Amino acid sequence: MKITDATLDRIAELARLDVSDPKERTTLLHDMQRVIDFVEKLNEVDTKGVEPLIFMTDEVDVLREDVSSIEISKKEALQNAPVKDSDYFKVPRVVDKG
Repeated sequence: MKITDATLDRIAELARLDVSDPKERTTLLHDMQRVIDFVEKLNEVDTKGVEPLIFMTDEVDVLREDVSSIEISKKEALQNAPVKDSDYFKVPRVVDKG
């Protein structure tokens, strides 16, 4: 399949992209054509008898036990804060009282 200027224009319209720069258009056309060529190459591979891969490993539900623990002290947490109080991080107000 060949990616044409008309195809690129339609994709750009659907994706709401501005591809008016000629250099950008050329790069985009080349990149899109490489993707299509790669997919076409994958279609040449014989996959008869190959089961679909659903899971990457044989591991099932490897979870840690949900136990609360204090891994870092309040002092250690506040150590690198740029602005802090004795017990809290200080951050700029982001909501007006309003």
